Amino acid sequence: MPIRQMKEGSEQHLVIKSQMNNHVNPVHKAPKAQHNGKGPPSQERQVSEMQSMNSSSAMNRGRRRSRGAKKNGRCDEISFLRPPKTNGCRIHNGCLENEGPLYCSEMGVPSSSKSLRFPTRPGFGQSGTRVTIKANHFFTELPNNDLFHYDVKITPEVASKNVNRSVIVELVKLYRESELGMRLPAYDGRRSLYTAGELPFSYREFNIKLLDENDGTSGPRQVFPLREREYKVEIKFVARASMYHLQQFLVGKCAEAPQEAFQVLDIVLRELSSKRYFPVGKSFFSPDIRTPQRLGDGLESWRGFYQSIRPTQMGLSLNIDMSSAAFIEPLPVIEFVAQLLGKDVLSRPLTDADHVKKALRGVKVEVTHRGNVRRKYRISGLTTQPTRELMFPIDDQSMKSVVEYFLEVYGFTIQHTHLPCLQVGNQKKVNYLPMEACKILSGQRYTKRLNEKQITALLKVTCQRPRDRESDILQTVRHNAYNQDPYAKEFGIKISEKLASIEARILPAPWYHDAGKEKDCLPHVGQWNMMNKKMINGSTVSRWACINFSRSVQEAVARGFCNELGKMCQVSGMEFIPEPVIPVYTARPEQVEKALKYVCNASASKGKELELLVAILPDNNGSLYGDLKRICETELGLISQCCLTKHVFKISKQYLANVALKINVKMGGRNTVLMDAISWRIPLVSDIPTIIFGADVTHPENGEDSSPSIAAVVASQDWPEITKYAGLVSAQAHRQELIQDLYNTWNDPVRGIVSGGMIRELLISFRKATGQKPLRIIFYRDGVSEGQFYQVLLYELDAIRKACASLEPNYQPPVTFVVVQKRHHTRLFASNHKDRSATDKNGNILPGTVVDSTICHPTEFDFYLCSHAGIQGTSRPAHYHVLWDENNFTADGLQSLTNNLCYTYARCTRSVSVVPPVYYAHLAAFRARFYVEPNTQENGSCGTARNKCEVGELAVRPLPALKENVKRVMFYC
Repeated sequence: MPIRQMKEGSEQHLVIKSQMNNHVNPVHKAPKAQHNGKGPPSQERQVSEMQSMNSSSAMNRGRRRSRGAKKNGRCDEISFLRPPKTNGCRIHNGCLENEGPLYCSEMGVPSSSKSLRFPTRPGFGQSGTRVTIKANHFFTELPNNDLFHYDVKITPEVASKNVNRSVIVELVKLYRESELGMRLPAYDGRRSLYTAGELPFSYREFNIKLLDENDGTSGPRQVFPLREREYKVEIKFVARASMYHLQQFLVGKCAEAPQEAFQVLDIVLRELSSKRYFPVGKSFFSPDIRTPQRLGDGLESWRGFYQSIRPTQMGLSLNIDMSSAAFIEPLPVIEFVAQLLGKDVLSRPLTDADHVKKALRGVKVEVTHRGNVRRKYRISGLTTQPTRELMFPIDDQSMKSVVEYFLEVYGFTIQHTHLPCLQVGNQKKVNYLPMEACKILSGQRYTKRLNEKQITALLKVTCQRPRDRESDILQTVRHNAYNQDPYAKEFGIKISEKLASIEARILPAPWYHDAGKEKDCLPHVGQWNMMNKKMINGSTVSRWACINFSRSVQEAVARGFCNELGKMCQVSGMEFIPEPVIPVYTARPEQVEKALKYVCNASASKGKELELLVAILPDNNGSLYGDLKRICETELGLISQCCLTKHVFKISKQYLANVALKINVKMGGRNTVLMDAISWRIPLVSDIPTIIFGADVTHPENGEDSSPSIAAVVASQDWPEITKYAGLVSAQAHRQELIQDLYNTWNDPVRGIVSGGMIRELLISFRKATGQKPLRIIFYRDGVSEGQFYQVLLYELDAIRKACASLEPNYQPPVTFVVVQKRHHTRLFASNHKDRSATDKNGNILPGTVVDSTICHPTEFDFYLCSHAGIQGTSRPAHYHVLWDENNFTADGLQSLTNNLCYTYARCTRSVSVVPPVYYAHLAAFRARFYVEPNTQENGSCGTARNKCEVGELAVRPLPALKENVKRVMFYC
């Protein structure tokens, strides 16, 4: 059996070190394993390790307390945080200078990002088969010259970046050759302007006249007089933006990234694209890149590209990727409304005005009834009356109808007077515009929630094979012609037109232990099947029932489906009693609560409390799924498995096998287990009791401005197998990224100060399940952007420390904190797309491909891992960034552990794209969304008293509690 990790040796990985330097903290080595991979470590060894850990922690805390204690002798709880190692360097002005071992009593607590440094890379990984691949990063050369930063103030102040840019463009056009000394500045659209050399002044005022943005003309200017607006522009010198720190940072001599330098370069490289395309965040879109594709309901997809400057080991690189987004079709408003409602609106009254009002609110339109003058407006609403009934005052005495006004003033006859008018402008001065006189402006991104049909259509357009995506990226770079870009030339920036060539390694797939005929199993290209295999620990289902909510499924069909599902569960290794407690019960979807309670009570009346409910749902079931899960998991304490009608009619063995896998883990069983886990050979996991956490926060959809965010934390509950994960969920303030309920305290009138929180509860649960307390913590955190790294680490690591300390004095297991990112734009491609041995069947790089050089961070511990085989499109590797590491992982150790864990996902027989605890946390958070807003309306406002929904309200109503029997199992699968 190939075990690539063992060359590193158990001895190396049994060292438990604090992240202080060695001369301050003695290192305690655990004794060598005596079992030689054939059984669990001896009890004596575990006890000695636990004592060693506790004494080490106690000594270290004693020292910290003596140096960092408050005057009253009490040590602040945050002192459990220890500074990361700095490899014998001194931090001076944000840069690392070699000066021997560092220890500073004031640095016992990284209370802010200034005193905190992320772990440096512990070397490069060596495991796996070496291959050369390509990445969508383009090497960027920089000059050594400093840049100059100026403050810009435009009066009168305007909110639109586009107007601000237009003002500065006009200023440069008028004064570049004179007042600006031939400089071509880069402008961010707000207050900052940058130049490659010093301007001839430190302060100057300019007066710029600009055409009002609400007016435009496509014909001779003399036909209609156009309004001009005058702006006063003040430009004032602020500072030099030094490129020296950037160069030092890229070669590893400076610890802190010079964010201003990256901002300047980003602005410079965006200038030309911002004029050519429609900018959205860091992406640029245009209908000219590729013909827009209709998504339905008045929307279309636009093709575009993402662009960002990145610090990497090869220096600066420009990350370019293809992207797509939904835009509102530039249609006449009447045509848009007809598409939205899916019916003719010209001959009949508008029936669904609220739906139309929601869709049109905030959309920009231009008028078409004034010839060459195309004045622009933003829609604020719809009138409640049809156009023919609308009147408005023209003076104190008289009123005039909208129909008469448009005929008399513009000579425009309104044809469709049965339709409402658009309301434009603000509340104080409302203007009416007939729908037929307005056309939607091009280039407006649709930010509201897409429906299922639109999502499917967008994915179809976006999905590209690797070879096609690579070709489009290269074509984009050539089309943008960065080396001919006047702004890039001005600032001396040169960009390669070749994809970065990088060295990668393909990590081996882990072996499985199995309970079927094939005792050992090695996945092939990231997947395997259940033929001749059984679940390693099959659960028992002896009391179950079925509810059929689908009208099209007859009772006999439902009974036959349940019979086949039961057989598959038995074949897969479960004990599944064929007969339900009661016959299949048929119910209407709107009576879900009544039906669930009836089935539970009917089973209980027979003396058989239900363990599992199988529910057959219509394919389009609205809120039924969410309502069923909420009632079962928070009110009845019942595990449920939902199946759609289409799968009931077309029974597939593959589908039944996957459902059986889900039922088994929901009922407390295990599907698979790694050979290395049961033979105690996973470095830095098998040696001492280790708990692995996954955490995620999901936020409400765009447009839902009142719903809470949902935090979820899962934690492994078996050791050494690490396959079972208990999960907890919590509601928190709208769009709050820090997980608030990791640890908390409250004052109980009887017990005094009481400790709680998700980390504490899961640590206790691990102790109950395994009989041992965790002596090591590995924490995978999803959904954190780079700008939030410091904030999330400081807050959440502190919560972990406090949760541990609340359980037992001197209990501080070492923590490794790893951020997992999927929302990035790095893509990896095979060097030769024709080489079938180097790709999967879709042309993607092979599962297990890991990259920790060239395009990774210059000094910090991060890597890209493509752990899965792409099903469609181009695989997106996960990016893992270590923010804290007291367990002293080697590069190979963490990369192999992460890759191997990706093969333990319970819901399918494939390796997955992110480490399973993070995947489970995401599933749990998504599930909890059903608990908090079962009747949420489409616009995000609450339709039930269950949720406190006032915008800006600080208090968030807690989620309904999960039942105890639900908490213990993987209910979210």
